[in-house]
Amino acid sequence: MTITEPLLIHKHSATLHGHRTSFSLEDEFWCELKAIAKERGMSLASLITEVDDERGGLGNLSSSLRLYVLRYLKGTSPVIGSDMANEPPPSAKAHARNATG
Repeated sequence: MTITEPLLIHKHSATLHGHRTSFSLEDEFWCELKAIAKERGMSLASLITEVDDERGGLGNLSSSLRLYVLRYLKGTSPVIGSDMANEPPPSAKAHARNATG
């Protein structure tokens, strides 16, 4: 895929705590989310529920799922409500150290 190719966004549905909800994700995020669930040995529905629970009603589910995938792939804490969620990425920390020293 090149940067000029259009991103395909699809609507998906899930049942979270007995309530049906829908969210939209680009195909790339959807594929990565499924791979993460498989790697973690859990169902996709369980992973989506976990992300939804962690966001605590902040933001929307689509954005929270994208951020989860991004953080997971970057190796930072993917848990939305964790202390690591507010940590700058390692490259920013190194840049800050170099700028002061």
